[in-house]
Amino acid sequence: MKVLQGNCQEILKTLSHESVDLVYLDPPFFTQKTHSLLTRDNSTEFSFEDKWSSLQEYLVFIESVLIQCQRILKETGSIFLHCDKSASHHLRILLDKVFGEENFQSEIIWSYKRWSNSKKGLLNSHQTIYFYSKTENFKFNTIYTDYSPTTNIDQILQARVRNDIGKVTYMRDEEGNTVLGEEKRGVPLSDVWNIPFLNPKAKERIGYPTQKPILLLERIIEISTEKGDCVLDPFCGSGTTLVSAKIMGRQYIGIDISKDAVELSNKRLIELTKSESQLLSIGEEGYLDKSDYERTILKAIDAVPVERNSGIDGFLKDYINNSPVSVKIQKQGESLEISKRKLLNASKTKNCKLMILIKTQMEIDTTLFSWSDENILVIDSYDLQIKNWLDEQNEIQSDLSTTRK
Repeated sequence: MKVLQGNCQEILKTLSHESVDLVYLDPPFFTQKTHSLLTRDNSTEFSFEDKWSSLQEYLVFIESVLIQCQRILKETGSIFLHCDKSASHHLRILLDKVFGEENFQSEIIWSYKRWSNSKKGLLNSHQTIYFYSKTENFKFNTIYTDYSPTTNIDQILQARVRNDIGKVTYMRDEEGNTVLGEEKRGVPLSDVWNIPFLNPKAKERIGYPTQKPILLLERIIEISTEKGDCVLDPFCGSGTTLVSAKIMGRQYIGIDISKDAVELSNKRLIELTKSESQLLSIGEEGYLDKSDYERTILKAIDAVPVERNSGIDGFLKDYINNSPVSVKIQKQGESLEISKRKLLNASKTKNCKLMILIKTQMEIDTTLFSWSDENILVIDSYDLQIKNWLDEQNEIQSDLSTTRK
């Protein structure tokens, strides 16, 4: 287990033939930029160059690295090459050339949430990882995931078969009863991985540009290696691959041309700090605190829902005078006055000059409520409006009946 400083083109040539079980590369992406980032305490700046005189120069470099990776991989080994849109199509062709089209296994999409309005067009929220094996006899450990919420119990429990016209139907015995299928452990992992991008405040973030989350590397290592296997990263950077390998009981070799990167990797291998993802542990649903009723109201007024805020439930999609318009829905058992105060307090911190408060309950005494000194529009929810209207109609009909008598 070691971290080596130097040009990976030369160091790879010194490694033994068929000595590595997994290669993960997160090479320069051909962004034609200098990538730099300060550590959280602003004490150190890490940077690396991703500038090339031409695309051809870049591809020649990557191909020479891939050739050596193919040489040192065991017959049962695999390679995962991480890239983005900058040159992914060219890299795929190189991988086909070096490893063979027949050894292409998957195009993995690493999907994550990012927020930016800095460019015209679709928001970039994924990167690509090409998965190739050295031979058809490669190691692979299947990971099972939960069934989709739309999957019904019959799809899970009952055996299925194709009928005479090729349509899949539930299998039945001679008496017409459905047949139980084999024991199932879930749905095999797909090639789209929803793993959160590293939060700026994550414990494992150390301020290295392009740092990847340990959770991503752990998944790659889990599906392609066993304990004791050797993992190689020719562009180890901040050492995430090596840290993941050590945590999972694998051997590791890291290479980087930067002295700072090597020192950082060695430091992280001692500390082994890993961030847990609350999003993965509780799922996206765990962040949702709006009821279906509240979501229906927000949708009716074309508002964007906001989660985990007691004072604001949503915002109108359009700003007024460059300020957002906040929306709050009166909660069950919450007085209109309390709802107003919560809305006011939360809106001040968000620079909301106009606010909308949706009343959901009938209240006899609203004398404490000031209707004129704040920029708040108070409206009844649709069901409360209907109730008020029906009550009024009942009163009208009752008055008419009394008059006729």
